[in-house]
Amino acid sequence: MIPLALTTNDAIAVAIVAALLLLLLVAAVRLARKRRGPPGPPAPQAEIERELEGAELPPAPPAEDLARGATEEDAAEALRRARREKAPAVPQVPPGATPEEARGAREADEARKKEEYRRKKEAERLDRERRAREREEAEQRAREEAAQAAREAEEARRRAEEEERRKAQAEAGRTLAAGLEKTRGGFMARINALFSGGKLVDDAVLADLEEVLFTADIGVKTATRLIESAREKVRKKELSDPEKLKRALRDEIARILALDGVADGAGAPIQVGEARPWVIMVVGVNGSGKTTTVGKLASKLQAAGHKVLLGAGDTFRAAAGEQLEIWAERVGAPIVRGKEGGDPAAVCFEAVQKGAQDGVDVVLCDTAGRLHTKTPLMEELKKVKRVIGKAAAGAPHEVLLVLDATNGQNAIAQARQFNEALGVTGIALTKLDGTAKGGVVIGICDELRIPVRYVGVGETVADLKPFAPREFVEALFE
Repeated sequence: MIPLALTTNDAIAVAIVAALLLLLLVAAVRLARKRRGPPGPPAPQAEIERELEGAELPPAPPAEDLARGATEEDAAEALRRARREKAPAVPQVPPGATPEEARGAREADEARKKEEYRRKKEAERLDRERRAREREEAEQRAREEAAQAAREAEEARRRAEEEERRKAQAEAGRTLAAGLEKTRGGFMARINALFSGGKLVDDAVLADLEEVLFTADIGVKTATRLIESAREKVRKKELSDPEKLKRALRDEIARILALDGVADGAGAPIQVGEARPWVIMVVGVNGSGKTTTVGKLASKLQAAGHKVLLGAGDTFRAAAGEQLEIWAERVGAPIVRGKEGGDPAAVCFEAVQKGAQDGVDVVLCDTAGRLHTKTPLMEELKKVKRVIGKAAAGAPHEVLLVLDATNGQNAIAQARQFNEALGVTGIALTKLDGTAKGGVVIGICDELRIPVRYVGVGETVADLKPFAPREFVEALFE
């Protein structure tokens, strides 16, 4: 048996051995820690779980591997290895580094990460600024291109308008001169022949001039006025030269056409006043071109920016309503029609009322030029005018008489009759290009003192032209 009691020497020896073993154990632990390096800051559990979320972990060893010696310990090690691979990277610290060096490595790694983050955000900012700058430049280019296109379109429009204006002016001069060609070949040709050959102006020349003027369809009153003016100047010895007499005759005709310079003289086309609707009653005998003139006038007023409505009051002439309806479609204006053979006054009344309701600027009322009833034409037209006045106060504001220039002095008689019945405010003289009796306009202006608003020298809308006295005289004496 081993004695349980130890001697003093034995106890001391045991204590020394235990101390040596403890020292060896501490030294072994320090050596192991030195080899592993200083421990980094532990990764938070939540961050590790986020990093490992969805990680593909190695599959557990199959049963046959376990049979070959694989154990659950192997599976656990594989799991730990996968977690280490997905865990946040730990700054690389050289083996044997001091705590200060390890801390410096960690700070350097943190600074590197911050710099990378800063560079990434800076790159994103620069990219946003680049895209915004490119977008702004593209929008600026689009605005400049749109502005350039608008300038080019405006320039093209101005050129087109200028070209149209030139064409219109050229057409106006050419067409008016051509329209008076037959008239110039009539009494004007005889006047030119009278003054040719260097003749002196004497009583014989004045007698011949009187004969020419009295046969020129300008009317007896106007012819007398012109010849008396010429004789007066010859007596004063102001017109001994034929050319001077011709110029004096020309100036006197110009004064007649301008109604001796009165404020509302000829040469002024219809002016739309302030009343709405502004009602224009168009009258004239059948065949004068009345309905066609209504259509052309509607086109001109529409082009001037006025909203126009047409009233087909000529209910007795066959196809008059259809003719005006075609013009309405052509110019894009509404129309009011009645039954064929119906009451013209009722149609005009409805047209004026509709014009007031729809807010149109101008109502053009076509009227009958011939009736198949026992009522005389002028009485019926007086009724139409009264009824229009009931539809709108002050209407009609213009009574436009359409005359056929080919009727010559008969046109003057018509103008006198219509004026006495209706108070004509203006005249449109049509078919001037188809007659040698264009001088009738001189007699109308002289005898009736009614301004000529328009002259017709062709079939198109542009051929209905505002009457310009000076231009007419120049074309007549050309």
